[in-house]
Amino acid sequence: MVYGYAGPYLYPTYRPSVTLIAAITNAETAQITTTFAHNYQPLLVVRILVQDREFGMPQINQQVGTILTVIDTLNFTIDINTSTYDAFVYPVSLNHFTNAYPSVVPVGEDNSTLYQALHNVL
Repeated sequence: MVYGYAGPYLYPTYRPSVTLIAAITNAETAQITTTFAHNYQPLLVVRILVQDREFGMPQINQQVGTILTVIDTLNFTIDINTSTYDAFVYPVSLNHFTNAYPSVVPVGEDNSTLYQALHNVL
């Protein structure tokens, strides 16, 4: 048997996965748009990373919030008030030295559900 980086599973699937951010609204409950289907459920706790200032909205970087509603496969609302933050702007042309694209990183789940932690996607 050949073992790769992930042991016997050459292509492991981790869920919920990290997604890239395409847009964030300025609102009391921010709406986040991802670049591909996020597969998130309400009450998932996520960290928002906007580390490169060329995307704007540096105030939200490293903040943790809970997903309130899932609008569709690309959009959800989160309990972070961004109404007074700088606007999030996806640059027309990206700097080739950008090391970190804005992303949503799942970090936990509301204990009353534990759906996503126990849901096997393999």
